[in-house]
Amino acid sequence: MSGTSLDGLDLCCCHISKDKDKWSFEIQDTKSISYTDEMQSELKDSIYLKADALLQFHNTYGTWLGKQAKQFISEKKLDVDFIASHGHTTHHQPENGLTFQIGSGQHLANESGYKVVCDFRTNDVALGGQGAPLVPIGDHLFFGEYDFCLNLGGISNISLEQKGKRIAYDIGLANMILNYITRRIDLAYDKGGELARSGRINLNMLDRLNGLKYYLLPHPKSIGYEWFVEEVVPIVDNTNDTTENLLHTAIHHICEKVAQQVKLNSSKSSSSLFITGGGALNHFLVEVLQEKLGERTEVVVPKKELIEFKEAIVFALMGALRMEHEINVLKSVTGAKRDSSSGVLFLPS
Repeated sequence: MSGTSLDGLDLCCCHISKDKDKWSFEIQDTKSISYTDEMQSELKDSIYLKADALLQFHNTYGTWLGKQAKQFISEKKLDVDFIASHGHTTHHQPENGLTFQIGSGQHLANESGYKVVCDFRTNDVALGGQGAPLVPIGDHLFFGEYDFCLNLGGISNISLEQKGKRIAYDIGLANMILNYITRRIDLAYDKGGELARSGRINLNMLDRLNGLKYYLLPHPKSIGYEWFVEEVVPIVDNTNDTTENLLHTAIHHICEKVAQQVKLNSSKSSSSLFITGGGALNHFLVEVLQEKLGERTEVVVPKKELIEFKEAIVFALMGALRMEHEINVLKSVTGAKRDSSSGVLFLPS
């Protein structure tokens, strides 16, 4: 799994099983590989590549993924049935009928020597869906005891049961804006949110972020890096303030928007909000979120391993569901014509 926060590649070896109708997982081993500055820049700027250069990068990145997977399997002495790969999203424009995750499945399979299931989003977009978010199938099958599942990756997205169906959508910003701000001072991220904690709200920036048109759209809806570059970066770049104040303001914005959606969808006197993704390690963000939600909603932060690897675990599940020809993408989440068993299988040669 490689996400929009651009911090690195997550590898997770899971044992996934089904007993009657109940799916469960066991984490056997994990590894995170931080991107070099060069790789990070290549991934960030891949949106601007011409078609031939993008396809070339698609292939070389797939080979690189294969090398990392092969090394992980070898050094941990893992027994593996197949590799499920999300790849890295470079383009996401469902309104134009396209989404693209680089990391060629054939190159990954050839390099690693294992079967590969990847390209989980294209089929749903072809069926008229958003192709995102995909993690809610895991929320439904693995974490259904919580009222809300919130992922705070580069983007914040939420999933919940509504009238007997799982719905989900991208709320808006999360680590993408925080990491963008810290990288301007050559800091990968604000550990624990300590820089943000020491800042103050810039009301002009907060008003501009809260006024982004995306927040007015009905779900199903999703956003990608293009939206961030076009709509959010100019707001940050045109705000003359300290790093601490920019981070503090961004966190209040993120938490306001999440709290709005939780309150909007809360029908019980008390509820639980299960948080994963890198943002769950930002202590200041979690504190501000709990404050904005109030006592009616309990914020549940799991162990660090699950926080960091939940998305990788869910894509392993999506791969397993695809191999079993079972539904892994829900129309109630994406707005597609029908549920689907999505993902393309590549055999090594």
